[in-house]
Parts: sequence; C-alpha cells; structure tokens
Amino acid sequence: MLDEVATGTMITQTSDSLYTQLVKTAGERLSSGTSGSLGEIRKQALERFKATGFPTVKNEDWKYTNVQPLVNRAYALEAEELSGGAAWEKARIPELDAHRVVLVNGQYSSELSSVEAIAGLQVMPIEQAFERLCFAKYFTAFADKTDNPFVALNTASFTSGLFIEVGKNTQLQKPIHVIHVAASASPLFSQPRNLYVMGAFAEAEIIESFVTDDAAERSLSSHVTEIMVRENAKLQHYYLQVAGEQSSYINHTEVHQEKHSLYNNYNCSFPGAAFVRNNINVRLGDSEVESHLYGIALTADNQLVDNHTIVDHMKPHCESYEWYKNITQDTSTAVFNGKIFVRLDAQKTNAFQQNNNMLIGEKSAVYTKPQLEIFADDVKCSHGCTIGQFDNEALFYLRSRGISEAQARVLLIHAFAFDVTSRFANDTVRQYVEHLVEEGLQ
Repeated sequence: MLDEVATGTMITQTSDSLYTQLVKTAGERLSSGTSGSLGEIRKQALERFKATGFPTVKNEDWKYTNVQPLVNRAYALEAEELSGGAAWEKARIPELDAHRVVLVNGQYSSELSSVEAIAGLQVMPIEQAFERLCFAKYFTAFADKTDNPFVALNTASFTSGLFIEVGKNTQLQKPIHVIHVAASASPLFSQPRNLYVMGAFAEAEIIESFVTDDAAERSLSSHVTEIMVRENAKLQHYYLQVAGEQSSYINHTEVHQEKHSLYNNYNCSFPGAAFVRNNINVRLGDSEVESHLYGIALTADNQLVDNHTIVDHMKPHCESYEWYKNITQDTSTAVFNGKIFVRLDAQKTNAFQQNNNMLIGEKSAVYTKPQLEIFADDVKCSHGCTIGQFDNEALFYLRSRGISEAQARVLLIHAFAFDVTSRFANDTVRQYVEHLVEEGLQ
C-alpha cells in the first residue's frame, strides 16, 4: 500500500514502513510528550513535512539524487544498539590532540567521550539544552526557513543530538572532535539534531567524522546542524566522511554569521558510504563577514556523493570563497550544485566559486551546476567548472622517469587535490586527508 502526497514538484510515494511510521510516531510523541513553544515548533514542522513528503527527482534540487530507493526500505526508528566502543577508533586522526565527543546512532556517549572541563565551553546532549537561553534563541531560527523536507521531519521528530556552546571571548586551544558512529544491529533510520553556538570573539575548531561499526546493519541518518557564529567569532569546521558502505547520510548544515565573523568549512568524502547528500547553507547576515567552503569528494564503486551549497550574501562588504573538487572512480557518481546569492543590499561583495572534476572511471559520472544570482550592481563575482579525465600524457611523463604507475597516479591525484587541501587550517587534518586520498585510490 502506497501513501501519496503531492505538492508542486514534491511527490511522496513511499511504503507504510517509513513515511506513515514516521508521521504516526511523531504525532504520538507530540500528543504525549513535548509541550510549550518547542511542542508548537515540532507540530508546525510535522505539518510542513506532511504537506510535501519526501523529495523525488522531479524536484530540481534532487534531480540527480534519488532518495526513493532509500526511503522505501524498512527501518527501525530506535536502535538495537551495538556497543560502538571499537568503531570510534576508526575516526582517530594520528597525532591530533582534541576533545573527543562520541555519538552512537546519534546518542551522546559519556562513556566514550573525553571532554576537559574548560571555562566557557559547554558540550552536552541536545535534550539537556532545551532550557538554555541560546537554545530558545537559535533553534530552528534559520534551518527551518529552508524548503528541505528532511529538515522539517528532523525538527518534528528528533530525539538525540549534540549541543556545543563556546562562550564569549573563549578561544579553545584544542579542537573538538565529534565522532558519529553508526552501530545498530538492525536497519535504522536516525535523525540527530545539533546546535553549535559561537559567542562573540570566540574561536574554535570542530572536526566531525562519520564511521560505521563493522557489524552494523544498513542505516539512513538524517543530520541537521545549525551553527550560529556571533560577532567577531571564528569557526573552523571539518566534515570527514569515512563511513562504511552500509551507511547512508542526508546532512543539512545551516550557518548564520554576524558582523566581522569567519566561518570555514572543509567537507571531505571518501570511498565507503553508499549514499551521501550534503546541504551546506551559509548566510552572511551582516557586513564585514568572511566565509570559505572547500570540498574534496573521492568516490568509488557505485557510491553517490552529492554536495549542494548556498552562500547567501545579505549585507555589504562581505567575502566568500568556494572551491570543490570531485574525483570519481568505477561506476560512482558525484554531484555539485553551488549557489551564490548577492542580495540587493550586498554592495561591495567579493565572491568566488570553482568546481573541478576528474573522472577516473570510464563509467563514472559527474553532474555540476555552479550558479550566481546577483541583485546588486557594485560587486566582484566569478564562478566556473571543469570536467576532465585522467591525464595520460602526464602519467607517461612520470613513468618515463622511473616512477611506478600506481605511484604516478597518486602524485597526479595529490596535485589535483592540492588547491583544496593546501588551504586546510589544521596541518594534522590536512595530512590525514591526503593519506585518505591516497588510500582511497583503486
């Protein structure tokens, strides 16, 4: 039996095992649990999801990323949890000294986490943050204004996730390494919700790794992360996708920046997870704001990695720089859709966007769509993309000088990725990513 919902370009045709199950479970939780303003927020989000349903390829933003095979499977909504104790080690970054935060199937694990008590730093499960003033101020303030149905669904029914607050004038000396472990003994659909708040003049580095327990069943994780970067704050933010092939991810990251703030995102995906969709939206909400988005996707087998970004210049005198590179092997697929908006008031904007793609596998595919929408007249903006195959002449040149074919391929891929990896703020993470690139080449 199929439940069908149609609105514009959004159509849902999904089995009772997930869609109806999600709507029913969220409704039951609302009627028996959450009340007050949070309850009303959840209720409105559930209605928005019911009005749209899951996206299909008829929706332009999901044209090359079909979620229907994922959402038409049967999942449990609560984990039959494995320990996850050994799996987090897969995310260990050699020589990285960091605060460790481990979430197993979205649930904060105090046993596996190791966060030093530091004045100005708060790290806790998100359900413990409901009464905090900044939670009430920033939760759903920006992400739920987007048209992503997975955000509405997450808002209506999340039960776990992470809250991080770096207080005013707090400069962390060590990164926070957040490790997301998929470790369910039965097929699982999870929806962690994260809220990160950077106080004025605060500085921090957050590194997020995604890994899978070897014994885990298939899983679909829909993460929503909201980030508030207050005035003069600086945040270096890394996504390192190294999960196993039985894991699939739909991630939505919503960033809002205040005056004189800096937000840098480094988004890296490697062979493993069967399906990865990243939505990263950065709103430059005041003047004198700076943002940088860098991405590397190395895909293999039948993997799909889709990166959708929005850089929204809302005020004057702001700067953004975006550079994504895709390397596709075998029959894998990479998608890049990058949008830059320059609003009417955003005069003196400086925005750059570039997407470069290398197809190694003869049957691999890349779909790319860089976009600029400019409504101001005193700006400096540029964008572009390239798609090419492996340079056999360069390979022959290296081999003629005594370098093996395997080593030559690695050198050429490193050279291709260098424009992005050389911009990483953390040298330890950069070396780790370069190693993963070498390891992921087949």
